[in-house]
Amino acid sequence: MIRHDALGRLPVRSAVPALQDALEEHGVAVLCAPPGTGKTTLVPLVLAGLVGEGPARSVVVAEPRRIAARAAARRMAWLLGEKPGGSVGYTVRGERVTGRHTRVEVVTTGVLLQRLQRDQELAGVDVVVLDECHERHLDADTVAAFLLDVREALRPELRLVAASATTDARGWARLLGGAPVVEAQGVSHPVEVVWAPPARPVRPPHGLRVDPALLSHVASVVRRALAECEGDVLCFLPGVGEIARVAGQLGDPDGVEVLQVHGRAPADVQDAVLSPGARRRVVLSTAVAESSLTVPGVRVVVDSGLAREPRVDHARGLSALTTVRASQAAGRQRAGRAGREAPGRVYRCWPEAEDARLPRFPAPEIRLADLTAFALQTACWGDPDATGLRLLDAPPGGAMAAARSVLSAIGAVDGSGRATRRGARMSGLGLHPRLARALLDAAPEAGTDRAAEVVALLSEEPPREYGDDLAGAWRAARRGGDAYAARWREEARRLRAAAGDAAEGSVRRTAGGRGSHAPAGSHPASPGPDGTSPGPGGAAHPRDDQVVGLVAALAFPERLAREDGGSYLMVNGSRAEPGDGSGLRGAPWLAVAVADRPVGARHARVRLAAVVDEEVARRAASAVRSEKDEVHWADGDVVARRVERLGAVELTVRPLREPAPALLGQALREGLREEGLDLLRWTPQARLLRQRLAFLRLHLGEPWPGVDDEALHARVDEWLEPELGRARRRADLARIDAGQCLSRLLPWSTGDAARLDELAPERITVPSGSRIAVDYTAPERPVLAVKLQEMFGLHASPEIAGVPVLVHLLSPAGRPAAVTADLASFWRDGYRAVRAELRGRYPKHPWPEDPAAAEPTRHTNARLRR
Repeated sequence: MIRHDALGRLPVRSAVPALQDALEEHGVAVLCAPPGTGKTTLVPLVLAGLVGEGPARSVVVAEPRRIAARAAARRMAWLLGEKPGGSVGYTVRGERVTGRHTRVEVVTTGVLLQRLQRDQELAGVDVVVLDECHERHLDADTVAAFLLDVREALRPELRLVAASATTDARGWARLLGGAPVVEAQGVSHPVEVVWAPPARPVRPPHGLRVDPALLSHVASVVRRALAECEGDVLCFLPGVGEIARVAGQLGDPDGVEVLQVHGRAPADVQDAVLSPGARRRVVLSTAVAESSLTVPGVRVVVDSGLAREPRVDHARGLSALTTVRASQAAGRQRAGRAGREAPGRVYRCWPEAEDARLPRFPAPEIRLADLTAFALQTACWGDPDATGLRLLDAPPGGAMAAARSVLSAIGAVDGSGRATRRGARMSGLGLHPRLARALLDAAPEAGTDRAAEVVALLSEEPPREYGDDLAGAWRAARRGGDAYAARWREEARRLRAAAGDAAEGSVRRTAGGRGSHAPAGSHPASPGPDGTSPGPGGAAHPRDDQVVGLVAALAFPERLAREDGGSYLMVNGSRAEPGDGSGLRGAPWLAVAVADRPVGARHARVRLAAVVDEEVARRAASAVRSEKDEVHWADGDVVARRVERLGAVELTVRPLREPAPALLGQALREGLREEGLDLLRWTPQARLLRQRLAFLRLHLGEPWPGVDDEALHARVDEWLEPELGRARRRADLARIDAGQCLSRLLPWSTGDAARLDELAPERITVPSGSRIAVDYTAPERPVLAVKLQEMFGLHASPEIAGVPVLVHLLSPAGRPAAVTADLASFWRDGYRAVRAELRGRYPKHPWPEDPAAAEPTRHTNARLRR
């Protein structure tokens, strides 16, 4: 029996007529409705004709999370007085609950992607509702782009609703071709904001790590909220680990039930959260409760201020979820949960002054995530570059290039980026392409059962208590009775069936069909007493430890790592090391499945890996194997060798007796850049020539050449050949006369080279007749160091190329007496003081009162009288 009273209380009901009109006229619409208004439950029922007087239609509702898909289906079935599987059903990966009469099917966006790849027309579907599109998950963005393609080219009558829990819908409206925006007003009660930062500063999050001091503070704020307020408490934390820690610190408060809500939570816990409790509750939840789930009874929200977002480092090849500060929009969503049923309160565990500095909205996943799976989806769709897809944000070029590189290496795309038949099979497995490759390629050798088990282990990281050895984690999952082991068994069964279909060339392009799965309750195959498993015809397959290494190596070939001086050098060039006391230490080769970089650590930390041998490494990473001559500058000289590599890892090295001249020249140039041009032979005359040329370049410009290091490196072929071409090692460079080579850069063709001594003379004749060397060390102004008496009678400072020389006037003993660039001014104003100071010290030398009119001399008074 339909629960009309419950349906009538849903605020979105007032917006349904406008939504129906918009779909009737345009075929597309954007629905903005706050959480708890019924947009996820009432709207699909009305569009399917299950509520109201509309025609019967088939409606697919796409949710970003499995927990939300199940919850939405169960809620709609309850509103109809039914159970899931009747008029309303759901399909998530590994589970399908539908029936012959199902008219509303709730699926994850991943499931819908698989269906679109298998059946682009979505035959039999009349309406698609993309729920929670404001969260900007990558699958949701991709589904929207594909559906717009379908409407434009194949099914113009297909109706599309983008449903958002925020009012920022302009981007979606533009994307849907100017779709009408229908807004529903929710019942919103005032929410008091209480700023509750920790008393002492806490360390910012790094990777998956959250400062334990912050989690202790969050637990204390939850206890404070229980004491100060009435009603249930909803506490937002970034992940499962943080939820477990806070739950442990809360313990079992008197009269209060503590529930943990996340995607891995058991179905009974998920169901319990969505129904009013018999006693007061504290619900510890990830971001799933921001808008995807509506928890009744909540009057108080405790917000840790943290969230998890995907990040990927394309250079290192390590990607994972990262803890970040939650956006302002997320903070508003979270706070709003406290005011859905009555006035409420939110405790924010950060200072008020920081709030304005938080990002306004969460970053779209397409800007941050690993795009390998997305690139395979677009390649299978027929648009490898995604340039023809209508996306709110274009995928970053670097991320797409990295994704195409991975897909090409595993044979999923061809040279033009189009999906191969193998790539299409990978796409149909409902796995990341890396794991799909490992499953398909390992199954013939290891057996489908064991390959599926290991891939299932890699598809969801095992609990930390399973250890960092993948083989040990596999054994722990086999004998485990925890929730993870149950999920692992279910996924292994799904993958075994999917891989079996793929091997027959008839992969069903779904994420969770049942038809050929193992019977419920069956367990993955167990190994024999010697660690082997029987294969087809009873033949023995490799041992379990060999299988786990093979699968991990095939999934992550760029993370194959060879032991090198206490750490491990990975094929991608990064370094990693197992934790202290790890059993993985000392193994010659590892296939690293999971790694992160702790705060302040020099290398990545291995969190999950398998021991492999070099043969497996060579096979798995064959796409990056190379053998070539390497001639480079290292340790101060030319090193020439023949090197076989797996990416950055050297496998074999042999000396190269006759390196190619071009490679030698390249290495010598590298040495000159690294260690400088002083590797050449610079005589005093050569250095002086370089200084004179630098002076002329600065003051006269062309055609005089630049002779700074950068300019000389850029023209090395012009001035160092043929000498450089005959050199083979460092010692040969030291025999090259740099001055002789440098003279090749003089402007001979214009005739200006002949004026070098005129424009930048090595020496200047002073009034005494002496030829004094000019110092060009500072190209801005040459320096002339000369005894003061030798400049008597000169009225103005000498000039070189129009630049007044800086005259360093010396005492008769050759010590500095004065510095001037204006000799006339010095004779007039400065000489008197110098004369007074030095005439007593050097009485044998002339000190005339009028030096400008005096006779210049190099001699003493006595010598002059002779």
